[in-house]
Amino acid sequence: MAVQKRFIAGAICPRCAEMDRIRSWEQNGIRYRECVSCDFFEQLPIEEQAAPELTTRVNRPHQEDTAEDFQTVKILDPKGR
Repeated sequence: MAVQKRFIAGAICPRCAEMDRIRSWEQNGIRYRECVSCDFFEQLPIEEQAAPELTTRVNRPHQEDTAEDFQTVKILDPKGR
């Protein structure tokens, strides 16, 4: 069975700097990339499972605000009245 090679849209070759000339394919657990304009060729092992994403305030589940999260503010009169 032939391996399907796909072009990577917008990719720039690190050797010749041509855009849309890089194609990629996977075979036997290895990812290959090559440029059709120059002799650039790269092979990378395929990672089985990515590391879990770090929890940040942006991606953590929404938590309901509680009364403990709020604090009363007293506005002071600068003239001392």
